[in-house]
Amino acid sequence: MNNLLSTEINIVAIGGGTGLSQLLSGLKKFVLKPSPKESSLPIYPFIKELTAIVTVTDDGGSSGRLRDEFQMLPPGDIRKCLVALSEDELLMAKLFQYRFSGGGELQGHSFGNLFLTALANVTGDFLEAIRLTSEVLAIKGRILPSTMADVHLVGELENGIFLYGESLIGRSPSRIQNISILPEECQPLPEALEAIAEADIITMGPGSLFTSLLPNLLVKGIPEAIRQSAALKVYIGNIMTQKGETVGFTASDHLRAIREHCGNDLFSYFLCNNTPISEEQRVNYRKEAADQTKNDLETMGKYGIHVMFKDLLADGDKVRHDPLKLATSIFELAMSTERNGFDTIPFIPVLENRLE
Repeated sequence: MNNLLSTEINIVAIGGGTGLSQLLSGLKKFVLKPSPKESSLPIYPFIKELTAIVTVTDDGGSSGRLRDEFQMLPPGDIRKCLVALSEDELLMAKLFQYRFSGGGELQGHSFGNLFLTALANVTGDFLEAIRLTSEVLAIKGRILPSTMADVHLVGELENGIFLYGESLIGRSPSRIQNISILPEECQPLPEALEAIAEADIITMGPGSLFTSLLPNLLVKGIPEAIRQSAALKVYIGNIMTQKGETVGFTASDHLRAIREHCGNDLFSYFLCNNTPISEEQRVNYRKEAADQTKNDLETMGKYGIHVMFKDLLADGDKVRHDPLKLATSIFELAMSTERNGFDTIPFIPVLENRLE
């Protein structure tokens, strides 16, 4: 890992869905020099290269319909990341996130999904469509699918039933015991492996454990590349459990699931929120069978991972990670490891209050 206190750094963020886009919208503020309106940001190393590696297993909604009709990768999660990294997020978010209503064939489609689909058909290359859209939106970073293969998720439930497809798995009434992808031997995007190899910081999460995070790690070569990287490797915990995926899961259950699917030693640090949600939020989320994730520190310690607790909660009715809090916490963690040499000493369960 490079000296994070003095250099421009490369960050790779792995995930999908809303969680990844929240993180990216915070990290983009530190890409090279911040704009004048962001001059009050904390002083941290600038990001030289920001790369998002995105899952491509979505088969529901607008993405699923376009995937089936045009035999292309699902554009939805990639669209969210494009908007999150765009120069003018407010304007472009309204356009690219705009979803058609009415009773016609466009109903339910988002403009951004259709734009990516059109470009992919015009150029004959989905990667080129992402690149051209990135130029249109003047995004601060680059977005890469974890694989170009036509992959689908297969979920095995605790009751022994198998479900095919992300949209079904995400609505499962029973807890998921195992997740896999078909085809199992799909190849990773070479550019994704190169980004991981050149990264100074690698993050995974926040996001749906079984349908946004693990699918990236099931692509052949990606967990091996993470394991071999000298980067600071940080897993970002979810604030809430999720109906159909992680009901009753504690923070350590996420680590257990990653170990069971991908083996040991992928992430050295676990970044957790320690701010309680409001009672109103608690009541509302329990209607969806969701609760705040319990940070069971003692069990987490058995996985040999360093844990950092921070206030990561955003304002608002919905429970979300605050993009700027999340981004600055990652920098604080990176700078703390440089100052104190935590990579060279035995397991330290909690880093909070050790930051200067």
